[in-house]
Amino acid sequence: MATAPDRWETVIGLEVHVQLRTRTKLFCGCPNAFGARPNAHLCPVCYGLPGALPVPNRRAVELAVLAGLALNCDIPDESVFERKNYFYPDLPKGYQITQFERPIARNGWLSIRADGPDGGEERQPRRIGIHRVQLEEDAGKLIHTGFPGAEDKSGVDFNRAGVPLIEVVSRPDLRSAEEAGAYARLLKSRMVFAGISDADMEKGNLRIDGNISVRERDDREFGARVELKNLNSFRYLERAIRFEEERHRSLLARGEPVAVETRLYDESKGQTEAMRSKEEAEDYRYFPDPDLPPLRLPAGLVDEQRRRLPEFPDERAARYRSEHGVAADQAERIAARREIAEYYETALAAAVEAGSPTREAAATAARWVTGDVVAREKQDGRLAVDPARLGRLLHLRTAEEIPRSAARKVFAAMCETGREASDLIAELGLDEAAEGSELDALAARLAAEHPADRDSYRAGNRKAIGAFMGRAMRELGGRAAAREVRAALERALARDDDLPPPEGAGDE
Repeated sequence: MATAPDRWETVIGLEVHVQLRTRTKLFCGCPNAFGARPNAHLCPVCYGLPGALPVPNRRAVELAVLAGLALNCDIPDESVFERKNYFYPDLPKGYQITQFERPIARNGWLSIRADGPDGGEERQPRRIGIHRVQLEEDAGKLIHTGFPGAEDKSGVDFNRAGVPLIEVVSRPDLRSAEEAGAYARLLKSRMVFAGISDADMEKGNLRIDGNISVRERDDREFGARVELKNLNSFRYLERAIRFEEERHRSLLARGEPVAVETRLYDESKGQTEAMRSKEEAEDYRYFPDPDLPPLRLPAGLVDEQRRRLPEFPDERAARYRSEHGVAADQAERIAARREIAEYYETALAAAVEAGSPTREAAATAARWVTGDVVAREKQDGRLAVDPARLGRLLHLRTAEEIPRSAARKVFAAMCETGREASDLIAELGLDEAAEGSELDALAARLAAEHPADRDSYRAGNRKAIGAFMGRAMRELGGRAAAREVRAALERALARDDDLPPPEGAGDE
């Protein structure tokens, strides 16, 4: 039975604030550093005192251009700093220096894939437009508990005031909480991979505001827009959007209006709550900052930053799938971290150089990197084995010169010693593989020693072979491939003739 089409359509746009990785603030020489005592990193420029003139930080401009390129934006030769006027205790000057009409980057996009609701089927790629990327300064931070010297009062820490940010404003192209989460995660990964920001959400280095409205599906006009402020995790972003989406639909279904307002998400209650009425652009009285002339980019700067663009995680994962034949989930897990991606590629190159075919070596390397290597990293706190040495071990696996169980023993020894696999194989007694008659004899003996499991297997319980596999592999200590051991056991367990008694049977 066909499902009736949904009457409502959700429309979402995101504003993502990303702190830039600079040594100093946007318009002065104060440190851009986290963790100092409140109000330690301040100067007259931070406060906007009379006579203190701001000077743009070149490194911040370079990173903002790099971010625009990472988001497929156009980069104009000239942008303009403006004053956004509003009063709030954490804004020392009474205005924020930002960009609005003429930002440093504009008209970009990201292509996302998002799972359906409740982890449903993955949707086709969708291009999400980016309206603008504006370079701006951060405000201070209100501290309501534990302010030094006034623990029972609220205080303001202005250390963040003047810290360089970019604000990435998407177009209202997102249609679900899942798409919003996918877009925000992809944006973060690009900022981190390109070295633009560490995007640490716990430190406030990446913050998200969401704009959401709901309209009838055939309407061209947007519904009443609500802003969700300061969402500090992807999980809360998605939860807040889902709650707000249902709230809008419920109001509209009853014929009640949706108030245009700013709301906060209460994590403990799992719901949004009204904060204030929503401001519009005219409320901020934007005008060009008289202390800052138009920002004209130096010749060659855009091309220079374009050359610095890395291959991003989504691009790497697509290449691993198409060129290497790596499974999609493994490709994404490898590509998600730059150091793991580079480790995988170095190991793969070493395996191929040693003689392994690329696709076979890639499958082996992907399994090991996402499994044994990452597990060992969690234990040691580092990638313990040189990737080229791992690649040479993986070549032995791809060429079937060493069983997996033996390879894992060698890998463990490599983690401890840092030595080559070829040196450790003989030392560990793994260079003489058990095969043929030795395996058949072992299988026959184990079948005779464990008649209950043998008879269970012959009665149709094929899972009983697992117990025999465990016994055989322990005795062999990694000197045989699991499939060869299993084949020998299957031959022994399938025989109907009387089996020899266990070794030593009948001895007193």
